[in-house]
Amino acid sequence: MAQTTHIQPQEIETPPSYLAAGLTTLGVFILYLLTLAPSTAMWDTSEYIAAAYTLGLPHPPGNPFFVLIGRVFSLLPIAPGVATRINILAAFCSALAAGAWFLITERVLTGWFPLRWQRIVGGVLAALLGATAFTVWNQSVVNEKVYTVSLAFFAIVAWLSVRWADAPHGRKADRILVLISYLLGLGYANHPAGFLVGPAVAVVVLARRWDTILRWKMWLACAGALVLGMSVFATQPIRAALFPPINEGEPTACTNGPEWGCTFSKLTYDRFMYNFNREQYGKPALSDRQAPFTAQVDMWWTYFRWQWMRDSRDANQAAQTALAVAFLLLGLLGGWVHYTRDRRSFWFFGPLIFTVTLALIYYMNFKYGYSQAPELGQSVPREVRDRDYFYLWSYSAWAVWAALGLIWVWETVAAAFGSDRVRVGADTIEKPRRQSLVLASPILIIALIPLLANWTSASRAGQTDTRDFAADLLNSVEPYGVLVTVGDNDTVPLWYAQEVEGIRRDVTVANTSLLNTDWYVRQLVRRPVYTYDAAKGPKVYASQQWTKPATGPLNMTIAEADAVPLVADVPQAALFTAGNVRAIITPRQLTRADILVLRMIKDAAGTVRPIYFSRTSGGYASELGMGQYTLTQGLAKKLVNGEIRPTRDTIAIGGEGFLDVQRTKILWDSVFQATKSIARRTDWVDQPSVGIPYLYVSTGAILSEALQKTGEPQEAQRVMNEARAVAKATRLDDLLQRIEAPQEQVNPFANDTAGRVEIPLAPKTAPPTVPKSSGKP
Repeated sequence: MAQTTHIQPQEIETPPSYLAAGLTTLGVFILYLLTLAPSTAMWDTSEYIAAAYTLGLPHPPGNPFFVLIGRVFSLLPIAPGVATRINILAAFCSALAAGAWFLITERVLTGWFPLRWQRIVGGVLAALLGATAFTVWNQSVVNEKVYTVSLAFFAIVAWLSVRWADAPHGRKADRILVLISYLLGLGYANHPAGFLVGPAVAVVVLARRWDTILRWKMWLACAGALVLGMSVFATQPIRAALFPPINEGEPTACTNGPEWGCTFSKLTYDRFMYNFNREQYGKPALSDRQAPFTAQVDMWWTYFRWQWMRDSRDANQAAQTALAVAFLLLGLLGGWVHYTRDRRSFWFFGPLIFTVTLALIYYMNFKYGYSQAPELGQSVPREVRDRDYFYLWSYSAWAVWAALGLIWVWETVAAAFGSDRVRVGADTIEKPRRQSLVLASPILIIALIPLLANWTSASRAGQTDTRDFAADLLNSVEPYGVLVTVGDNDTVPLWYAQEVEGIRRDVTVANTSLLNTDWYVRQLVRRPVYTYDAAKGPKVYASQQWTKPATGPLNMTIAEADAVPLVADVPQAALFTAGNVRAIITPRQLTRADILVLRMIKDAAGTVRPIYFSRTSGGYASELGMGQYTLTQGLAKKLVNGEIRPTRDTIAIGGEGFLDVQRTKILWDSVFQATKSIARRTDWVDQPSVGIPYLYVSTGAILSEALQKTGEPQEAQRVMNEARAVAKATRLDDLLQRIEAPQEQVNPFANDTAGRVEIPLAPKTAPPTVPKSSGKP
């Protein structure tokens, strides 16, 4: 290769190609719109869409800036549905980030390529790689978290920092630093990751104009801008005191709306800081490593491999690993080229990459990833889901260095076809001829690989199954029922369905994880009883009039709710009764959630309010000694007031218990929507949530078995075929063969010698103001 004399970047004053950056941003935005989810999705998507729509508070720290901007997008007439509008927000923010990567890459290439078109090629490569990395793309087509908004702040601040590094003594330099400080604060009000870019800003300021730290007026201006950006958090106690439907953490001491005294009380401050610091999740100290650091780096590498080809079924692991190694090497090469050819911007971007890779890995301190090192099984502690989205900034920013590395390879290969000596300013350099660059251009096709390899797995176009599942689960519950759920995916989609689309708001969703917190219990006490809309409800409930309960599911005051203990010991077997339900509580430690579920069952006895357990709750009803009183109806199990006797329509199914055949068949045939929407899929990429499609496969299998037993073989075959379609679409075919063998039904009252130990359904001792519970990292 010919020796090249490089141009010093400071000798070139070339305005950024904003038009090309804008067109690139538009192209990425169109890509995201083509693959955009029309509705909600699993995990936190429903929570954030519902919180934005209702101006509520999602889980701590509450993300107030996202809620405000999400509310604005929910009102814009840019799409027919609220969910689609907020998903467009995610797409728009990620497209902005791609435009910023374009500008940064083009800026680095300014002292390298004298011709603008060459620099534009580099910018497009960076934008394309950053936009089509799997996690970035998958998060950009549905608002699953607040991370795409955070990514936009991250990239914009990165671009401003690079511009500042060009002229740290320039006329606009101080104003740029103040703007950066404001965006850091505003970004933090969206998510704590808003500060991720901060360390790199500090390094470049010290490297390019160290005396900035001696200018106290500048310090005050930046600090004021930072606080101003973060001031959005002040909306939380005010909004929380208005008790929106999504009000997680409830950072207010007010009980009857916002008032001066309670808003500025110590209790409000304590609850706000508890939320702000995410203390609910009890994250361990950094010195208490949840997994070896090498394993945590391997977790990052596992997800890095996904970025360039998401092989959800591990069918092409060799190709996936080869691509990951190639893009890793391209990125490292790009980092070296960046250091040697544009030291000024490197003093920002180098520390930035370090921050979002090794430093972030250390700080997050994750357990083993859900999909990491499968050969270790459950012998190591694991995250409940894959956490690749926490490294969104890492994989997106890596695209800049990968693009620089690819440009270097392009130039090197082109030089082999011929180059010329070119004078630029005072320098004479060797540059490949235009024809040589054209001949070498096929090497750039590498940047298209993630676009082609990730399209199927990253796209969410046409997916409505999460919304449909939520409607199906709610419609499995009779009017005014209480539905006990246990996790994210059987709860937050229901919040979305109820609060955004108005589906079955008469149903009270009681999540056992959240019942262990005081704020959630207060919300259940306050929640009004919504009138059942028979005109919009399923026809299966049209045959009778449903009486609206006079009170909520928890018949207690706020003070009584706050006083429910976190735990209560049951030292010996105890008898719990509610109407004709007689349940043996085995010796155990009851959590607050257990106590409150028992209290709701007790309060519902003798009333018109039915109690249901979502089938996603597994054996929770049996853990409370009530398994023999539950009757499966669709996707839920109804708690029946008395002994269940088999009839033609009430069939005992091995491993499942009693099934209401007719109700479940009607729900399956004329109410359920997700059986069809899931069957339209070609895969279910997110394996941690695969229990949702499996629930439909299981429901179809047990209904088919029951129909066989009732002498309806053709109907049984039809239902089984529909269950197979769901299994095939989500690649759960093998699970169809795993129908549990019949199990002996045990009567727990055969030797009813349980002591009459009191179950502590009434409060005895007051717990801490804001109790801890397990939750989302």
